[in-house]
Amino acid sequence: MRAMRVLRLIVHARTREPVLLLGEIDGERCVPVFLRPAQAEVIAFGPRADGDPPLTQDLIGPIVHGLGRSLEGVEITELRDGVFLADLVFDQDTRIPARPSDALAVAVRDGLPIAVHEAVLDEVGQPIAELFPHGGDAPPADQLREFRQFIDEVSPEDFGDTAG
Repeated sequence: MRAMRVLRLIVHARTREPVLLLGEIDGERCVPVFLRPAQAEVIAFGPRADGDPPLTQDLIGPIVHGLGRSLEGVEITELRDGVFLADLVFDQDTRIPARPSDALAVAVRDGLPIAVHEAVLDEVGQPIAELFPHGGDAPPADQLREFRQFIDEVSPEDFGDTAG
């Protein structure tokens, strides 16, 4: 299991599908996750802040808390037949399967940890240095240009049907 962070949310040039790029916190790989447009829009809003109008994904945390439980994170658990599988991870190691797009939207809005199983990273992880030759600390415009060069050459079919 590897802890991840959100690197970028972009739109794939050829398919016009939104793509969330997750990068290892303590590593060198990243994973592109093709998203459904509605969930990409939620992710684009970023973490929930006081005074924000509530979005549908914002209801999960208060409901879980109201039931005396806590949502501890999100895990992308598997890549099966080209499709990512994900779990919402609650206290007491309770797991609920969820579409990756939905799980990631909840994680971003609530600031929850995101993890990807090592086997998934081994299968589809890309070296961040190849995508961002100037590193993750390069100016955002340089990072975006470099990543667009990569994403223009990749398609969802390169990973199977990964829309989550």
